[in-house]
Amino acid sequence: MIDLLLGLQWGDEGKGKIVDVLTKKYDIIARFQGGPNAGHTLEFDGHKHVLHTIPSGIFHDSAVNLVGNGVVIDPVVFKKELEKLTPYKLNISHRLLISRKAHVILPTHRLLDQASEAAKGSAKIGSTLKGIGPTYMDKTGRNGIRIGDIEAPDWKEKYRALRDKHLQMIENYKVAIDFDLDPLEQEFFDAVETLKSLQFIDSEHYLEQQQRLGKRILAEGAQGSLLDIDFGTYPYVTSSNTTAAGACTGLGIAPNRIQKVIGIFKAYTTRVGSGPFPTELFDENGITLGRVGNEFGATTGRARRCGWLDLVALKYAITVNGVTELNMMKADVLSGFPSIEVCTHYRYKGELIDHLPFDIDSKYVEPVYETLKGWNADLTGLNSLDQLPHELNDYIHYLETALEVPITIVSVGPDRSQTLFRNS
Repeated sequence: MIDLLLGLQWGDEGKGKIVDVLTKKYDIIARFQGGPNAGHTLEFDGHKHVLHTIPSGIFHDSAVNLVGNGVVIDPVVFKKELEKLTPYKLNISHRLLISRKAHVILPTHRLLDQASEAAKGSAKIGSTLKGIGPTYMDKTGRNGIRIGDIEAPDWKEKYRALRDKHLQMIENYKVAIDFDLDPLEQEFFDAVETLKSLQFIDSEHYLEQQQRLGKRILAEGAQGSLLDIDFGTYPYVTSSNTTAAGACTGLGIAPNRIQKVIGIFKAYTTRVGSGPFPTELFDENGITLGRVGNEFGATTGRARRCGWLDLVALKYAITVNGVTELNMMKADVLSGFPSIEVCTHYRYKGELIDHLPFDIDSKYVEPVYETLKGWNADLTGLNSLDQLPHELNDYIHYLETALEVPITIVSVGPDRSQTLFRNS
């Protein structure tokens, strides 16, 4: 049995929390795309944890966590993540597996990212500068180094050849970026040795075996669907397929093995970095959403742009992914608003539409809203659906009707305990 869990907006929906909450139902948690540009925040027992590459089920004894072939791995970031887990005495050697086909982020990939973004000037796309894009470019250009390569005794020769190619490319950008490669390489090679202490596997074979044994697998996405390289708001997107199809290529699983597709969305909308955002708020409501929701990127620390829920974009993501159930996050952040706006249509080049067009730039798109009654109650201490304000229940039912997909989880706070389950 394989279920998928992925974000339906521009990322930061709360995927990490829900994977952590659901892990007890699964034997294997498998990341299928992205890299250290992800920031999955988990909170429990008074502690806050931010994971970037390691799957979000790592704190559960019963689950194996797999970093799939579709992920790009920065050994330096990975080592730091492992070090932060040390106080919790987790059995990492048995709990964490890495696909040999996952690609490796080199120090020069990060430098290339910086040079490329600097060269774009005002047209920059808001990259996290983690080397993600250049690594995926080397992957598709058939130049990349994979985890399996570092098991070979002569792998450093391949490393040096790719490094030298990158340095030449950086020169060609003709922008000034300051770097000292020697300490970056030393840190990198030290981290690679740490990586070698973990289990490298042929992950597609492993997953096939586990399915035959009846194991329950949850595929975990990183960035949101609207950042997908094909179906997102291009070019302001990430470099991988963040949608359900990406789970098949990012893990080596067949489409007909997938059962549930769980889509995560916030009760409002946020976005980090550049790119179109039809429902973005520039008023006091937007400021309040950002402040109450603590909307700062877990990876970059950048303030997130905030706006009302966009049903046009959400329906699009549901359709592209084949979502079978929804989880609504951060319902507590909307508490205190007398009224809540929901975008139901776009006015696109003078025409009223309810689908996502090719270009949602503000010069073409004007959101059309419906107003719903808000609620004024602290939800963070609730532990039963019966305690929800009736206005919030109305909001949930309104969304289920509009989206034609059941909402099975409502999150009322960041802690794993602040999670309410609804019947499908």
